[in-house]
Amino acid sequence: MDKVSSECPYPGCFFCVMKEGNPNKRRASVLKFFRELPSQDEDGQVLPISGLWNTAMAHPNDPEFVELGIFECMAALIWKGLKNRRWISHDQNIYIPYYAAHVIGSYTMNMEEFAESAVHAGVVPPLVELLRGRLTWVEQRVAVRALGHLATYASTFPAIASHGEILELSIQLATSSLEIVYSHFYQYADRRLSYHCDLLTRGMGGVEMESRKAEEWASQLQCWSLQLINCFAFKPEFLPTICKTEFLVKLPDMWGGLVNENSPAGVGLLRTICHQKLGRGPVAACPDLIEALCNIARSSDDWQYMAIDCLLWLLQDPNTCHKVIDKVVPALIDLAEITTLGDHKKLGDSIVNILQDCIQSQGSGKSSISSHTREQIEDLLNSKQKFKWEKNMPKEDLHIKQAAALVVKLEGNSLFSSGNISGAASKYSEALALCPLRSKKERVVLYSNRAQCYLLLQQPLAAISDATRALCLHRPVNRHAKSLWRRAQAYDMLGLAKESLLDAILFINECSQSNDPDLSLRQNKVPDYAERLVKKQMRAAWLFREAAIKHGGVHTQEDGGNIYGPENDDDSEWETASESDIGNDGRDDMGNDDDWNNDDERKDYDKPSLKDIKHGYNA
Repeated sequence: MDKVSSECPYPGCFFCVMKEGNPNKRRASVLKFFRELPSQDEDGQVLPISGLWNTAMAHPNDPEFVELGIFECMAALIWKGLKNRRWISHDQNIYIPYYAAHVIGSYTMNMEEFAESAVHAGVVPPLVELLRGRLTWVEQRVAVRALGHLATYASTFPAIASHGEILELSIQLATSSLEIVYSHFYQYADRRLSYHCDLLTRGMGGVEMESRKAEEWASQLQCWSLQLINCFAFKPEFLPTICKTEFLVKLPDMWGGLVNENSPAGVGLLRTICHQKLGRGPVAACPDLIEALCNIARSSDDWQYMAIDCLLWLLQDPNTCHKVIDKVVPALIDLAEITTLGDHKKLGDSIVNILQDCIQSQGSGKSSISSHTREQIEDLLNSKQKFKWEKNMPKEDLHIKQAAALVVKLEGNSLFSSGNISGAASKYSEALALCPLRSKKERVVLYSNRAQCYLLLQQPLAAISDATRALCLHRPVNRHAKSLWRRAQAYDMLGLAKESLLDAILFINECSQSNDPDLSLRQNKVPDYAERLVKKQMRAAWLFREAAIKHGGVHTQEDGGNIYGPENDDDSEWETASESDIGNDGRDDMGNDDDWNNDDERKDYDKPSLKDIKHGYNA
């Protein structure tokens, strides 16, 4: 070490300290370095801080620096940057508060004992100042990340909650973060702060890369703000602050975008709110929010199950059931034959059982439901009974029903080819009534074909319903390419850009893996009609779109062209099934006999643990 130190021009250089071979001397030197660094004004301080940032990112569970006072050092450096304008504007010190807050967030990401040490070291007050926006949005991003980690643990949450403004600031930031980043950075490339550009791209990119990274960071700023709010949402005393209508109705649109698809974002927070009795009332009082949850529940979004959880909890609560049941039931009936969705097993059975409970508890007053909704639920329950009857039917009778359904379906195909779309839809409905419930492959085809009819009849809601049913029946769930494409078009008719985009992307992914010559991507070429729809919806669902419109960055709507493809695409996408589908005694199409639960298996819908609800937010 003596030789290395004698050649280094900086006394007490951190990098020289780290090369010390004697562990005791090394620890003593690191301890001294952390204690003295905040009071030093020499140039080049950003280099060891960035080195600490790299170490914290690579080894967030290593206790050495935590034990030697890194949190005290980082807190002091943030305070120095906030209070000493001369110092922060000198050399490259402007980077230091960002790196310091990032170090705190990395070391508190996984280890509760590290979080306790951070709180005792006094990191919360300077992080709150960064959260206020005392510097820029870049520092706000890492501050809300660190505070979110500290709020996750039971032992350190009180230290966060004691700062009453944190929740309000987080709500404001979640609501305004995209506009802040757009107007302060993205909109004018020639006005971007150079240190922002360096942090975003690590000095490796130009304007285009800066813009892409700014979109990613803006999404993280919003999602990490939601994560912090989510920690407060577990405590009933904070729900009145969170559950204000003007904030709740915005949550479904806070989805992270394609750049941050690993975060449950707004729907994750709604799930936590709906898990609380005091949260369900304000949610149920927002019709637009319930409609948005129904859209997410039907969608191919990775967080579809979270929206389904919200709807089921609202139905199970006697105080909210009557407010939402008429809106919620159609969506849940479309999902009633889904089996497994992520970690949710027999999800369709839970849906059916809860809807049956709603019927049984129905009466006068609060729990009353409309006659139409009652009929829908009763039809579903009759299907359950029909499924049980079919289990006891002779195989020959099942084959007769299946063959009869096939004949009627082929009649529907013929009518469709001749241009009689309404007649074709009626034939598919007739075939569905004949088809055994366990003939899942055939029913997927029938629902998907009828969805196409509804599209051509300009009935997008009916098309979405049928396409969703086909996707629920398909194995694997949500992966039937033609139904994805038809639902993507229906969503587009309704102006639901995000839902349409997700289905269109999944359609392209499924085409790339398909053996169907009508669907397979020849030479990996995306169909023109699918590419046009994806481009259109990416513009419409662009993370900065609302901010750009508000600040004059979007003036015209580009023509999306014929996004549905050539008119003759209908024929090439049309799905038929041959008699060979009824081979092997019908076993291939029959599915599992136990898809419907027995009555004695009924139980309350499984409610997740605190850990389960937190899972999924970006670290």
